[in-house]
Amino acid sequence: MDKRLPPLNALRTFESAARHLSFTKAADELAVTQAAVSYQIRQLEEHIGRELFRRLTRKLELTPAGIELQAAVEDAFDRIRATMHKLTDAAEDKVLSVTTLPTFASHWLVPRLGHFQLRRPDLAVRLDSSVGLGDLNHQFDVAIRSGLGQWPGMVAERLVEYRLTPVISPILADRMGGIRHPSDLARLPLLDYNHIEDIRYWHQWFAMADVAVDGMRSGPQYDMQAITGQAAVMGQGVALVCPAFFAADIASGRLLVPFPDLVLVTDRSYWLVCSQRRVDEPKIKAFRDWILSEVSACEGQCGSLGGILNVALAGPRLAAVGG
Repeated sequence: MDKRLPPLNALRTFESAARHLSFTKAADELAVTQAAVSYQIRQLEEHIGRELFRRLTRKLELTPAGIELQAAVEDAFDRIRATMHKLTDAAEDKVLSVTTLPTFASHWLVPRLGHFQLRRPDLAVRLDSSVGLGDLNHQFDVAIRSGLGQWPGMVAERLVEYRLTPVISPILADRMGGIRHPSDLARLPLLDYNHIEDIRYWHQWFAMADVAVDGMRSGPQYDMQAITGQAAVMGQGVALVCPAFFAADIASGRLLVPFPDLVLVTDRSYWLVCSQRRVDEPKIKAFRDWILSEVSACEGQCGSLGGILNVALAGPRLAAVGG
């Protein structure tokens, strides 16, 4: 008998075949041919010097040697698996995975993320920008989403209200001879980044402004607010956006806020979301505490994050829009 350890692949093949009592099922599980499984088992039996299986007409049985080896192999693999999980979990504790909406990521979170890294240099942040909630038990640690705050099995904490107001480029405003009344916007292409919700919010905004609109002129449709805002900068139409995300464009005059007092507070908010099972994990609590402090600081400096930034509105306003 060869006293050296047999090849790991042979032991892996044996474990699968012993568990299924089938070379065919082991082959399917390991994505190899049945002949390859038979070869590995035969090599292992030659290495040990004993038969491991009784090959009956329609089934397999483990021999006493096979039963003994199966127990040892399963125990060894379980210990390896447990150690790997322990090491992987320890490494994962050093990574914070955040999935967030693309516009929130690019226009608010990313510019501030360095503050969190300075506070927690031991945590590496992995950022995903997407719309779906994702798997917050395994794939991601936390999510930032907009909605009503109702996700089964999740804990959702409101960050900011979802507030909207129209923005327009000065070039387009001048081309129209100035924007002096909310009804003037109805004559322009209304940019859309979430067709059903966006059109509904346009109707609500016009109603709030006491403007009766029989039909609205629909402009291009985009899949995210950031692109819609950029389209407004380029003069493609009027965008109904969260102005805090476009503070730099407003402050520089690339975008104008024609009616800063007409800000629609929608039924939605931005939420920090995590799994109920993981709400007390230290890295999740650390991120929660940090982002809530950032939101509070922003609100203290410039009012609601979803509202119009005072610093931005120190730039061009209604007078510029009116020509």
